Amino acid sequence: MAKRHVYAVVDPATGKLVKEYPTATDETVDAALDAAADAYARWSRQTSVAQRARLLHAVATLHDERSRQLAEIIHREMGKPVDEAVGEVEFSASIYRYYAENAEQFLTDEPIELLEGEGTAFVRRQPVGVLLGIMPWNYPYYQVARFAAPNLALGNTIVLKHASQCPESSAALQQLFTDAGFPQGAYVNVHATGEQIGRAIADPRVQGVSFTGSERAGAEVAEKAGRSLKKVVLELGGSDPFIVLSTDDLDATVLAAVEARFENAGQACNAGKRFIVAEDVYDAFLDRFTEKVLALTDALAPLSSVAAAEYVEEQVERIVDEGATFVSARQREGAYFPPGVLTGVSPTSPSAAEELFGPVATVYRVGSEDEAVELANGTPYGLGSYVFTTDAEQALRVADRIDAGMVFINGVGLESAELPFGGVKLSGFGRELGRAGIDEFANKKLIRTART
Repeated sequence: MAKRHVYAVVDPATGKLVKEYPTATDETVDAALDAAADAYARWSRQTSVAQRARLLHAVATLHDERSRQLAEIIHREMGKPVDEAVGEVEFSASIYRYYAENAEQFLTDEPIELLEGEGTAFVRRQPVGVLLGIMPWNYPYYQVARFAAPNLALGNTIVLKHASQCPESSAALQQLFTDAGFPQGAYVNVHATGEQIGRAIADPRVQGVSFTGSERAGAEVAEKAGRSLKKVVLELGGSDPFIVLSTDDLDATVLAAVEARFENAGQACNAGKRFIVAEDVYDAFLDRFTEKVLALTDALAPLSSVAAAEYVEEQVERIVDEGATFVSARQREGAYFPPGVLTGVSPTSPSAAEELFGPVATVYRVGSEDEAVELANGTPYGLGSYVFTTDAEQALRVADRIDAGMVFINGVGLESAELPFGGVKLSGFGRELGRAGIDEFANKKLIRTART
């Protein structure tokens, strides 16, 4: 028998074990798949979009009502400050509300104008069945909302495997969906092992998989799903460029850069990580940016675990050994990693291609727009990107040339429920949120009638 793994809450601030949760048995995982398949047959196909939308409204309301309680849970699990965690819960509520309010419009039959012949044709979007969600720890509620909201609106049912350090928040979400009125099996949380998830991906009851996490794990999920001909959506790592070509308010641009990098202690796939600055503003930007970064030292939350902080420390030490300079105010202490700034990183070094998943910013000097774009694209990732310039034509020109799934011009923190989220290259494929998010796991069924 395979070794039993344990889901556990370990407080990152202290390193102390709060509570252990044993993983599910094989029988429990099988029962979860059975329940989801039964709910699809008995509930999804017998409810209207309006009925499902009312349930999503209830989910949104419960997120708002329980925001403080939910926030305190993830504060214990992965160290997020409570006020920041409340913001995550409220954003999640807005996603459920968005799909509740727009699902009927998104799922309205789409007529097709015939090129020849009589009759009619249209596309009807319908659910495909049971979906498996594999979610990460860095945004325990928001990541689930991006996946669950559109698919429950559509009528798919969900088996959700959360990160092993998020057992308390995953249980709280299960209770929330139950309290909102979803029937048994519509949303099922399961503390599964990797081996059990591998078998679930191949299980004929599962029709699709959504995964958010590292590119290594994403490749394994995609390989398993591909063997079983299952649709998969992957949202993986990122090393997003933050390009500064010109500015008429340097202080505001620096503050935006700090926000883009250090939200969630730098543990965001779509954080600005590589700051690519035109040479005529580079020195002033670097001075003010470094000052603001070092001022965060006493206020920044711990990383999600001691192991996460140790890994960032190892990466930074390797980059410095290759000739870069790292400026920070102190040394790592447990899961607390001091915010800092890297300069002098060679774009061609192996380390430059890695994602730094923590409070470390890399700053580059460039001499032209072309050099900025080349450096921005010189990464295996392609999730998001940021462009700051006073030239509107240049902004759109650069945005068009960047190899990324998202470009934000002259602003940060602009993500919203109606905006599609996703990337290219090693950042994955598929989209979440917006109209695109409800289309990923929909059967776009053609209905063609010869005569009316």
